[in-house]
This record gives sequence, structure tokens and C-alpha cells, in this order.
Amino acid sequence: MASAELQGKYQKLAQEYSKLRAQNQVLKKGVVDEQANSAVLKEQLKMKDQSLRKLQQEMDSLTFRNLQLAKRVELLQDELALSEPRGKKNKKSGESSSQLSQEQKSVFDEDLQKKIEENERLHIQFFEADEHHKHVEAELRSRLAALETEAAQHQAVIDGLTRKYMETIEKLQNDKAKLEVKSQTLEKEAKECRLRTEECQLQLKNLHEDLSGRLEESLSIINEKVPFNDTKYHLYNALNVPLHNRRHQLKMRDIAGQALAFVQDLVPALLNFHTYTEQRIQIFPVDSAIDAISPLNQKFSQHLHENASYVRPLEEGMLHLFESITEDTVTVLETTVKLKPFSDHLASYIRFLRKILPYQLKSLEEECESSLCTPALRARNLELSQDMKRMTAVFEKLQTYITLLALPSTEPDGLLRTNYTSVLTNVGAALHGFHDVMKDISKHYSQKASIEHELPTATQKLVTTNDCILSSAVALTNGAGKIASFFSNNVDYFIASLSYGPKTASGFISPLSAECMLQYKKKAAAYMKALRKPLADSVPYWEAVANRRVLLSSTESREGLAQQVQQSLEKISKLEQEKEHWMLEAQLARIKLEKENQRMADRLRSTSGAQLAQENAAAATAPSQEEGAAKVPAEPLQSTSLVGVLTRVPDSEVPDVESREDLIKNHYMARIAELTSQLQLADSKSVHFYSECRALSKRLALAEKCKETLTEELKLASQSSSRLQDELTTTKRSYEDQLSMMSDHLCSMNETLSKQREEIDTLKMSSKGNSKKNRSR
Repeated sequence: MASAELQGKYQKLAQEYSKLRAQNQVLKKGVVDEQANSAVLKEQLKMKDQSLRKLQQEMDSLTFRNLQLAKRVELLQDELALSEPRGKKNKKSGESSSQLSQEQKSVFDEDLQKKIEENERLHIQFFEADEHHKHVEAELRSRLAALETEAAQHQAVIDGLTRKYMETIEKLQNDKAKLEVKSQTLEKEAKECRLRTEECQLQLKNLHEDLSGRLEESLSIINEKVPFNDTKYHLYNALNVPLHNRRHQLKMRDIAGQALAFVQDLVPALLNFHTYTEQRIQIFPVDSAIDAISPLNQKFSQHLHENASYVRPLEEGMLHLFESITEDTVTVLETTVKLKPFSDHLASYIRFLRKILPYQLKSLEEECESSLCTPALRARNLELSQDMKRMTAVFEKLQTYITLLALPSTEPDGLLRTNYTSVLTNVGAALHGFHDVMKDISKHYSQKASIEHELPTATQKLVTTNDCILSSAVALTNGAGKIASFFSNNVDYFIASLSYGPKTASGFISPLSAECMLQYKKKAAAYMKALRKPLADSVPYWEAVANRRVLLSSTESREGLAQQVQQSLEKISKLEQEKEHWMLEAQLARIKLEKENQRMADRLRSTSGAQLAQENAAAATAPSQEEGAAKVPAEPLQSTSLVGVLTRVPDSEVPDVESREDLIKNHYMARIAELTSQLQLADSKSVHFYSECRALSKRLALAEKCKETLTEELKLASQSSSRLQDELTTTKRSYEDQLSMMSDHLCSMNETLSKQREEIDTLKMSSKGNSKKNRSR
């Protein structure tokens, strides 16, 4: 095969060489023709040069002749000038001579005119011949240059082709030598392969005979021993318990936990977004605390107030889905039955978004129609309305694909297995679309908030609410970005894990078969666990008989034992309560003891000066107290001083010197330990105070800078306050003028009211007089 290929390549190269050789002959012929044409053109150029020289000579002769004629004309003019004064002197006598001179002059003029015309004609001919010669010469030179360049190019092409042919010939010769060597090696390898094929054929025959014997044996065993074969029907294959992949389940649980964390971050952001939107409606463009808001915004606020009932179930549904994925289950789309409730919760939230979308758009239109809305703010409101429409559309798209993913766990024929990959890909695209929409919303809302903050009617409440809405939009953007990147990173794993199940390729037939498979799996796991359970140590027979006799002879019944257990539990609870009570009492007693010790120490310090007098009095009354001491048993006494609290006993029980030294030594060691701890505490406090001082110095420097800025701001504020004071005085004057006008108006109104009251009184008097007259009548 290799030699045939090489021969074919060699033939192709030979054909190309023959073609190039024929082209070379044609190019040579063209070059020869062009050389002949260039020679003919050179001869023509020589002939033209000769004709040009002849014309040049004629031109020179004509110029010489013209010069002669010009000299002759000058001589004739001189003679004419000399003849004219003579004619003036003798007019009468020289009429005949004048006639002769006029005739001569006319002859000379005719001759001169002819010569001039001939000279002009010759000049024109010479100029035309010169132009024609220059034109022909330029054409010939350009043609000659073009032919020379073409000849040079053809020569270069011929040289390149010859060089290429020589290189190809050398290369072909080298290839031929290499191929001959390679063909020899291939022949050797072919011989070795023939020997190997013969050996392999022998081995194949042996293996075929062996496998045929084993196949017959296994078929006979299957026919005799296997009563039921469940591999023929897909319904039975779906009930087979798959191999337990613990790593897959742990991975799925980890992914579900991450998704739950992302949803838990997203739900508060959605709640805050809707809640702060409701709060914003109450204060802008009309503050509900000052004036009544529009019925549209009231209805919109009522709907937004219900957002928690639609958003909270999303977190609960995701939590239930996470709890359903355990290590013992098989997690595929057919077994995730908790995905359907999450899809239903998402559908209810989307119905909520559809319900509030028209109100939101109308509310934005109402903001645009208000007098406070600038053109820039109106443009931002239009962008936000488009973003809200896109947000609802993205949620609807996401809910559609999640509903499709939930179909295999409820309806067996709701979604084909071949469409799982495309649905998961579209879910990732929808999540990325949600992230893009939230980025646009946060950007447009930040622009809108910055414009609204510059309005003169912007309140602090509006600024705070806008900042809260913007922070919730940013949180939504970050959460959506995390979910989108998380799903994109794990979509390949989701697609690969869909084949996990019985028989790997066929999968589950219906949700019922998946449920039955999980039940079988639990039974199999319980069975394996029961098999692996170690046997308990058996009780000897004589001990078991003795225990049985004790149980039979026992008078305590089961109810009595239960009652005793109940009583013991009640006692334990009471004891625990008492324990807590006494622990509290002990803490209170410890606090009281510390306070009493402190009080006694203060008292002893105050009475340290009076101790000497008391000791002298005690020494004087010692003989009288010896009788009472003999009656009363000796008790230890305590003495408190600056050294510490020491116990003093009567003289009959005085310890020896060593015990007192040990007590003093222990006291001083304890005191040293206490002082070292206090020293360490003081060191730590000093370090802390040093760091605080450094921080305070930095704060002082910052405060000085702030003070400088505040002084500048104070100057500006004083200037603005003076300006405002001037404005206030002017407005006050205008208000006073208005009040004076209003007071005048009120005076006039009071006068009119008094007149009307007088008229009413007169009318009443007249009506009373009429009534009296009527009564008297």
C-alpha cells in the first residue's frame, strides 16, 4: 500500500513537471517575440530620429531665410523713410516719382506679406511635427520600458521555475530513497504480522471452543435454575433497586443545601423590596400623613402588604425539598416529589406579581404626571416600568421550566427524558436573565433616587426609604447573580446525574414505580442491616431459670413499677428545683459575705487606733474572767490586722513556732501571688490605656480636621443665615402688609355684619309688633 501511494505521488509530480515544462516553452516563445518587437520598435525610433534631424535642418534654414528677409525689410523701410521728406519739398515736381515709389512700396508689401504667411505656415508645421515627434517618442519609450520590465519578470519566473524544478527533483530523489528503505522495513513487519495473525487465529479457535462450551453450560443452568426473567419488560426493570451511590447523594444534598442558602438570602431581599416599595407609596408623591393618597396607590399598598404570604412559602418549599434529599434516597427528577410544591409556591408568587404589575405601572405613570416630576425623572420612571415588565416575564419563564422539571415526579408522560437537558439549560438562561433585569433595576433606581434627592421637596423619610429600596435591589442583584453562577457551574452535573437510576439508560417509567423502588430499597437496606447486626451474648440456662423464678415470685406488677418511676421522676424534678433555689441562695449568701467582710474591714481600719486601749482593759480584767473561762470551753478567737486574718486560740492550745511560721509563710505567698496578679492586670490595663491614648490622639487629630471643616461650614451657614434673615425680614414685611390688608378687610366685613345684625333686629322688632297687633285683634 505504501509503495502504491508513493508511486501515485511520483506520477502526480511528474505530470506537474511536464505541465510546467510546457508552460516554460510558451513563456520562452513569448519572450522571443517581445524581443523581436522591441528590435522593430528601436529601428522605427531611429527612423523617426532621422526625420526629426531633417526637419530640424529645414527649420534652421527657414530661420536663416527669415533673418535675411527681416534685414531686407529694414533696408526698405529706411529707404522709404528717406524718400518721404524729399516728396514733401517738391510735391508738384515729383508726382511721377511718388507714383513710382508707391508702386514699389505696394510690391514690397505684397512680397513681405507672402513671406510672413509662408513663415507662419512653416512655424505651424514645425510645431506640429515637433509635438508629434515628442508624443511618438514618449509612447515608444513607455512601451520599451514596459517590455523590458515584462522581459525581466519572465526571466525571473523562468529562473524561479528552474530552481523549483531542481529542488523538487532533489526532494523526490531523497523521498524515493527513504521510501525504498521504508518499504523494506514494512515488508519485514508484514512478515512478522502474518506470523502473529496465524498465532492469533489459533488462539481465537481455542477461545471460541472454550466460550461455546461455557455458553452452553450457562444456558443450561439458566434454563434449569432461573424461573423468572425480568429483563424483557421495562416496567419490571424500573423496579430494580440501583446500586447505592453515596457520593452522588451527598453531592446532591450539598448542592440542595447551597440552593437553600441562596433562596434564604433571596427571600428577605424580595420581602424588603416589596415592603419598602409599599412604604415609598405612602410618602411620595403625596405623603399620607399630610394628605390622602390616590385610590390607586391605596389599592397597590394593600396588595403589597400581602407580599409575605406569597414570598415566605418559597423558602419553606425549598427547605422541604432539601429535607427530602437524604443519603438513603435516589435523587432524580422522578423521585423529587417535593419539587411540585415548590413549583406551586412559585406559581402563586408569580400570580402576585401579575396582580401588582398594573398597579405598579399606573403608580409610575401617576408619578410622571405630578408637578414634581422632571423630564429626567420621567425617563427613569419609564425605564423602571419596562424593567418591572421584564422582571415579571423572567419569573414566568422560570416558573414554566421549573413546572416542566416537576412533571416527571407527578405525570409519567408529562416530559420526555430527551428534553431534560434543554429544560435545565433554559432554567440557567432564565436565571441569568433575572440577574440582568435586577442589575438594570438597581442601576435605574439608583439614578432615580439621586434625581429625587436633589428635589427641593425631598424629605429625610423619602431619602431613607429610597436607600432601603436600593439596598434591597442590590441584595436581589447579588443573590440572583450567585444563583445564576451556581446553576451554570452545576448544570453539567445535573445533566449527568439524570441517568442515575435502575438500568442507567432506561430510567424510571412512572412516579409510582419510583416510589415502589424506594420502598424496595428501604426493605433491602433494613434486611442488610439485620444481617449485619451482631448477635447478643446469650444468658446461661441456670441464670435464665433463676431470673424467671424471681420474676414469677415478684409481687410488684408493671403498674407499680411505672408508678414508682413516675414518683422518682417527680422527686428528681423537685430536687432539681431545690438545687436551683439553693444555688441562688448560695450566690446571695456569697454576695452578702463579701459585703460583710468589706464592712468589717472598713470598721477595723477605723478602730485600729483604739485597739491598744482595749488590750490594756482586757489585761486588767483577765483575773476576773479566769473563773468563767474554766467553766466555758476554750473557743478560737480571730484577730484582724493589716497582715491578714489570723486565728488566735487560748494559751492552753497555742501552736508551736513552726506552725506559726508556716501560717505566716503561706499567708505571704498568697499575698505575693495576689500582688503579682494585680501587677499583671495593671500591666494589661496600662497597655490597653496606651492603645486607647493612641486611638484618642488619632481621633483628636481627626476631630481638629473636622473642626476646621465645621468652622468653614459654620461661616457658610452664618452667611446663609444672614441671607435667610434678610429674606425673612422682607417676607415678614410682606406678611405684615398682607395682614394689615386682611385686618382692613375684616373691619369692613365686621361693619357689614353689624349693619346686617341691625337690620335683623329691626325686622325682629317689626315682626314682634305685628304679632302683638295680630294678638290684640
